[in-house]
Amino acid sequence: MTRLDDPLRIGDVTVPNRLYRAPLLECAGNGPDAVSRLVAELEPAAAAGAGLICQGATIVRGEGGCAAPGMTRVHDDGFVAGLSRLTDAIHDHGARIAVQLEHGGLRSMETWHAGFRERNPDLGQLAVSEPPRLLRAMAATGFLEYDARVLSTDDAYELAADFGRAARRCVDAGYDVIHLAGANMGILQQFLSPFYNRRRDEFADGVRFLELVHDEVRSRAGDVPLMTKVPAETAAPPVVRRRLSADDAVGICARLADYGYDAVVPVTASVFWDASVVRGEYPARAWSDDRYRAGYEAAFGGRLRARLVAFGNWLESKAYDFEPAWNADLCRRVRRAVDVPVLCEGGIRGRAETDRLLGGACDAVGMGRPFYAEPRLPARLLGADGADGEGDAEAVCENCNNCAVPQATGAPGVCRTPRVLREAGALRRAGAYEPSEER
Repeated sequence: MTRLDDPLRIGDVTVPNRLYRAPLLECAGNGPDAVSRLVAELEPAAAAGAGLICQGATIVRGEGGCAAPGMTRVHDDGFVAGLSRLTDAIHDHGARIAVQLEHGGLRSMETWHAGFRERNPDLGQLAVSEPPRLLRAMAATGFLEYDARVLSTDDAYELAADFGRAARRCVDAGYDVIHLAGANMGILQQFLSPFYNRRRDEFADGVRFLELVHDEVRSRAGDVPLMTKVPAETAAPPVVRRRLSADDAVGICARLADYGYDAVVPVTASVFWDASVVRGEYPARAWSDDRYRAGYEAAFGGRLRARLVAFGNWLESKAYDFEPAWNADLCRRVRRAVDVPVLCEGGIRGRAETDRLLGGACDAVGMGRPFYAEPRLPARLLGADGADGEGDAEAVCENCNNCAVPQATGAPGVCRTPRVLREAGALRRAGAYEPSEER
């Protein structure tokens, strides 16, 4: 039986166990304190025993493409070289670290953040094709604004080269794995998705772009393990007819594995950046917090619009209820179709659950939001034994999403729910986050 503390091979890298910290928004930026902020954010998970740490989406270009304020860019050799302090800190604990490479495309701040658009009036979006009609209709309400430049064939080749250049910089800085942000409505998903992709060149087959990125990474960064998220757009509203089915996602994973990708992370998604990404409760505390009111208004274009966005978030919370391990069924199907590791994340919260998933649905399990309340969560999960239901450990996260919504204002991702923080504090005082000597 595969267990959480068993090692895992991803390409030529051995990960010491099968628990990973899934990518989150660190909001560290590129300022003088960026590396220190990343170390503070990511090292605790490694110190507590996580085998793989996934740094959240980082942008491969120096301008545009950020889906949220404060995202880190990896376009500059000097800055990325300084990230060796982060990778060294992770390696000191015996863990491995992946960097998730991203470009937001039509999901970027130049589409949705009113204040950013006002400060950068000449900055448009990169687009795989002309924005879909449904999105253009939504833009008529004033919440979105499109000034998109559709990538030519040569532009697509150059963007793929930027992914390869970013991978080379990161490998030189000590990153062990390159993780592509192939979902969450970034530009890689836009290439894959029939909702976005109406091209007539070779990239009409969106998988071809991910193959090209693979080739660029290999030619510039060598045999570093390469993995990607792959979306099934099954969470999209029924009105959206052009979308990736679960069968499509399984087929894409199989093609990428055959082409040379070393691992895949299948996820169910929408074609919109909505609550399907996180699921769970409506974050009422975060929306009503006076500390973020001005930031919401700046982001969404005024008080009324901010309230309307909050109302839309409430409606989404009704459509996307929290479901434990919501990607497990898709991962199980993919695992039967590929011969590379399948990583599963999304709604996984306890040790017994991880042990049920491993070896059947997936080869490794990841958690994201729970780390906001418990940065050293792996110490509890790896120290438990969920195989027989005894000594099981559950994350204290309540899936309330109060951690995530303020990130639209540039605020860091932290737990903001008092009862959750109290429970985590009690566990900390009881020594629950000290790694076991047995590991």
